[in-house]
Amino acid sequence: MNNGWDSSAQAWIDSMGERGERGDWGRQHVLDPVMMARVGQGRFGNALDVGCGEGRFCRMLRTAGVKATGIDPTRQLLELARERDPCGDYRLGRAERLEFTDASFDLAVSYITLIDIPDFRAAIREVARVLRPGGSLLMANLTGFTSACGDRGWVKDADGEYLHYPVDNYLREFPFWLEWSGIRIENWHRPLAAYMTAFLEAGLVLKFFSEPEPISGQAIHQERARRVPWFVVMEWQRPA
Repeated sequence: MNNGWDSSAQAWIDSMGERGERGDWGRQHVLDPVMMARVGQGRFGNALDVGCGEGRFCRMLRTAGVKATGIDPTRQLLELARERDPCGDYRLGRAERLEFTDASFDLAVSYITLIDIPDFRAAIREVARVLRPGGSLLMANLTGFTSACGDRGWVKDADGEYLHYPVDNYLREFPFWLEWSGIRIENWHRPLAAYMTAFLEAGLVLKFFSEPEPISGQAIHQERARRVPWFVVMEWQRPA
């Protein structure tokens, strides 16, 4: 499967630049505070980061006292993860077929990765399988309200003023291609109900739900982020 990440890996690395450890704007100012707060609420000894990329969140987990294993299908991103963290555990792998035995992890993380996975239902079943009873899946994702017209983006006037963000074909599931800064990747739009149903069918129980707002960053970016429901964060637990 070629969803663009192999050919876009270097452009992604270059676009991150010095922000690589802080993450892009949405991660740094919106998602990281919520994700780490949830990590701090649990008693997690080890974690699997599904789609770890360059390993940034694995390193954040370790700072929080959680032993992290990262998997990703993109070799170049894994090479950078190992370079930045020689003592870390980073493995080539896919979410749809995890190499780990049942009940191996206290925590699984999917940090804006389900949108990259065509068979996301298989990925959710696999993650549920490797969770220990009482363990949690912590997921951050783009909302369907955003991804429904993700390839179009904001509607602007002739002066470049942001007018509104469109929503169309929301109830369908379909792939679309995003391009920016030399990066070209395939994402998937799905309505929220598709994800919720998949988690429930995997036997998981919802423990936390948030559409987080930015808590820092430039005011103009914060204002724009509050106009559109950009992200969703959920924690699902495998029953004990």
